[in-house]
Amino acid sequence: MDYRKAFAFVVVFISFAMSASAFQDTKSDSVKKVDVQYTSKGFQFTSPDNKYRLQIGGRLQFRYAYPADQDPVSFDDFDVPKRNIFKINRARLKVGGFAHQPWLKYYFEYELGANRLLNFEVKAEKWEWLSFKFGQWKIEYTRERSISSGKQQMMERSIINRPFTLDRQQGVSMYGHLDKGGLADFNYHFSILTGNGRGARENDDEKLMYVGKVFWNFMGDGVAISGSDLVHQETPQASFALAGATNTSPYTRFSSSGGGELEGYEDGEAGQYKTDQWVFETAFQFKSFSWQSEYHRKRIIDNLSGDRDHLAGFYGQGGYVLNHEAASAGKPLYEIAARYAYYQPELSIPKNSEEEFSLAFNCFFNGHRNKLTTDVTYFDFDRASVNREASSWRFRVQYDFSF
Repeated sequence: MDYRKAFAFVVVFISFAMSASAFQDTKSDSVKKVDVQYTSKGFQFTSPDNKYRLQIGGRLQFRYAYPADQDPVSFDDFDVPKRNIFKINRARLKVGGFAHQPWLKYYFEYELGANRLLNFEVKAEKWEWLSFKFGQWKIEYTRERSISSGKQQMMERSIINRPFTLDRQQGVSMYGHLDKGGLADFNYHFSILTGNGRGARENDDEKLMYVGKVFWNFMGDGVAISGSDLVHQETPQASFALAGATNTSPYTRFSSSGGGELEGYEDGEAGQYKTDQWVFETAFQFKSFSWQSEYHRKRIIDNLSGDRDHLAGFYGQGGYVLNHEAASAGKPLYEIAARYAYYQPELSIPKNSEEEFSLAFNCFFNGHRNKLTTDVTYFDFDRASVNREASSWRFRVQYDFSF
C-alpha cells in the first residue's frame, strides 16, 4: 500500500464517520441519531441499537536526538559521525470498535510514516474468563513490548527488547481473566502463530510458533499495561508474570519490520533456527510510584550447523510522579524515571556484556495523550573475549500527541 492508497483509506473512514454522525431518519422522531463522542480512543460513533461502534484516532510523535537516535547494536555504531536528528518518529492511524455485537470487536493500526499495516485483529470477548482473537498483533510475551509506544514511561524500550521480543505475528489466541480481584486473580494468554513475523502470511515449514503467558495479580486486579502511575493508586497493585515461547524459522529476532537476524547470525533458511525462550516479569504501582522488570533467557539452535547459543537479559525500571495533586487542578504532572538494562549475547562468555543506564523526565499535559519527554542514556559495551570495549552518551527530547 503506497501513500496515496493510505491517504484514500483515511479519507474513506473519515467520510464514513461524518456520514454516520449526520444520519437521521426524518420519517420518525423516535429514531435516534448515531451517538458521537470523543473518548480516550479518539472519535467514537455508536449506532442507536448499540450493535456497531467505530473509533478513529491517531498519534504523532516528534523527536530530537543527539548524537544518534537508535540504540547501538555493534561496535561500529559507536564510530558513526555525530548528528543532530529531527524527525517524526511515529505517525499512527488507529481504527477499532465492535460490529454485530458489543463483544465482537475489531482493531487495526497503520504506521503512515513507514507505510506499514501493523495490526489487524478480530476479538470475541463475550466471557471475561474465555476470549479469542485472530489476525496480526503484538504478541503478549513481554510487558515492555506490549505497552504501546504512546504509553511508555521511558522514551523507548530497553536494549534487551531487540534480542528477546516476539513483536507482531499472525495467528490465533485464547485468553482470559479469572477470579478478578481475589488472591487467585490470574490473566492468561495462549497463542498459535505462523512465527515468521509481521506481514508473513504463511509459515516457512510445518512447525508453528507457540506462546503462553500467565499473570498472577496477587494484589487487586493487576497492573495496567501502561507506564507510570498517573492515577495515584490508593491501594497497591502488583503482578508476577511468566511466559514462554518456542519457534522454528529462518529468523533469530523480530521487530515491527518483520523477521531478522541478531548480530553474528547469517540470513537463515527455512527452519534453520530453533528458538526456545522464557521471561519472568514483575510490575507494581502504588501512590504515584511504579516499577517493572523482566529477566530473559533464550536458546538458539542452528539446525544446519548444530551450534547452540544461550542469551540472557534483564532490566529494572522505576518512576515517581512528583506532583500527583496537580491532576485535580488540571495542571501538568511531572515524573522522573530511571532504568538499568543488562544483556549477555552468550552466557558461556559472561564478561561479554552490554549495559544501558537511562534517566527520563516526563511532563504530562493530558496523561499519555499529550506529553513531553526528555531522556539521557549511557551505553557501555564490553567484549572481553576480544579485548574490546566502547561507551557513549545520548540525549533526546520527544513530544507525543494523540487525537
